[in-house]
Amino acid sequence: MFKGIAAKTLGVVVLTFGVLSASQSQTVTVGLSADVTSVDPHYHLYSPNQSIADHVFSRLVERSDQLRLVPGLALSWKPIDPLTWEFQLRPNVTFHDGSAFTAEDVVFSLGRVGQVKDSPGPFTVYTKEIASVTIVDPLTVRFKTHQPHALLPSDLSVLPIIPKALGPSVTTADFNSGKATIGTGPYKLVKFTRGDRIELVRNEAYWGRKPQAQSLVFKILTNDASRVAALLSNDVQVIDAVPVADVKRLSDNPDVSLVQRLSTRLIFLYFDTTRSPSPFVTDKEGKPLASNPLKDVRVRKAISKAIDRELVRARIMDGASRPTAQLMIPGLPGYSEALKLEPVDIDGAKKLLAEAGYAGGFNLTLHGPNNRYVQDDAILQTVAQMLSRVGIAIKVEALPAAVFFPRNNRGEFSFSMSGWMPDSADASSPLRAILATKNREKGFGAFNANGYSNPKVDELIEAAMGRLNDAERDKLLQEATSLALADQPIAPLHHQVNVWAARKGVRLTGRSDERTYGFEFMLK
Repeated sequence: MFKGIAAKTLGVVVLTFGVLSASQSQTVTVGLSADVTSVDPHYHLYSPNQSIADHVFSRLVERSDQLRLVPGLALSWKPIDPLTWEFQLRPNVTFHDGSAFTAEDVVFSLGRVGQVKDSPGPFTVYTKEIASVTIVDPLTVRFKTHQPHALLPSDLSVLPIIPKALGPSVTTADFNSGKATIGTGPYKLVKFTRGDRIELVRNEAYWGRKPQAQSLVFKILTNDASRVAALLSNDVQVIDAVPVADVKRLSDNPDVSLVQRLSTRLIFLYFDTTRSPSPFVTDKEGKPLASNPLKDVRVRKAISKAIDRELVRARIMDGASRPTAQLMIPGLPGYSEALKLEPVDIDGAKKLLAEAGYAGGFNLTLHGPNNRYVQDDAILQTVAQMLSRVGIAIKVEALPAAVFFPRNNRGEFSFSMSGWMPDSADASSPLRAILATKNREKGFGAFNANGYSNPKVDELIEAAMGRLNDAERDKLLQEATSLALADQPIAPLHHQVNVWAARKGVRLTGRSDERTYGFEFMLK
């Protein structure tokens, strides 16, 4: 069904639709494949949360469906000197409570990012380069950075703005209850019920284009069969993450249309590159190994060589993925034509394992989520089978996303599968978050779950972030990517293809950042 999709980059397929009933034109219900853990916009750097937050809160800089930076609460921005950026704010914007948006709210919002308690995925990777924020006047702010930072506008496209009036003591619980969920976005929060639904109503005073749907209901439907059944029964009008097994059936249904888009989300494997012993590595008898084989780059490369990514694409993803050897999809900064996907090489993998002293293999546990990414559980099982061919016996432990991610981010596992959505739409995002050496002061390595560190990679990342020239920055990002992946601290698998389904009367545009934006729905 997805034949040919893997060759596409940012292309999108949008099909035509019929007419909604009068009642449907007022409310659109969406079935979501992943739970939303909070509506606190600074709590968890997690795509499902961010997608919902973007309905309620605005950012200084927004991204178009082509992932280009466009004005949001800031009308314009420019560098004043190598360390200073000036942002001109949009006038006559009000929060949902009627209060005026000003520069004070920008300063307060960015200051809160690093103060959120118990965040399982902090946003600080996007704020650590900011040394200070100065108010020039109510509609002008200046950002001083620690060093030249060309990516500041991109970083600010990730950070929602909340009103200063909420005060420094505002908590995540206050947002989840609705008490503090006050933004300038196209919708207002009516109700958030964790694991069940989010209800929104249109903000009639929104500063941007008025959404067509008067209200939105997002239902959490993590079970694939339940989500498809809800669409077919018209209990929901839109679903994301259409299961690959149901694409053909839905595409043949005259009441349903599909939208497909290659995602920027990278699915990859983490290796524990630093600890000995590593908690989930044993010998063939199940006894802990004093020396962690994953610390040896030859072992990591052997594992990568043993994985048939094309088979995963064809058999497991039904064509809905693009196998990759790098971080980004074609057309975005940091993508390098020089990084080629190597063919499966079982003999080469066995040779590397033997050279590293593991000709007889070893036992290893592979952890990953079972309800977050397309076919995640099936991918885990398939990788395990592939590695058995080179003598590595894999036990798979697939966990609910809410359990897996906090543990994975704490580095509890030896070998795991995860995904990364580059919010900056370039390679600086995964480089800073996943592959840079952990450094709280710089905000580097916030999601570096394996302890990988290469000072030269760090230098290249920092150099790239300081270059205003796009071509120079792109070259540095490519160099950093190539150098880091040569060490194989992670093994890229693929970029998945996003698929949405909608009933007649709703038209949507697929996005490579996987966002499901109800304010972009067109109703007929």
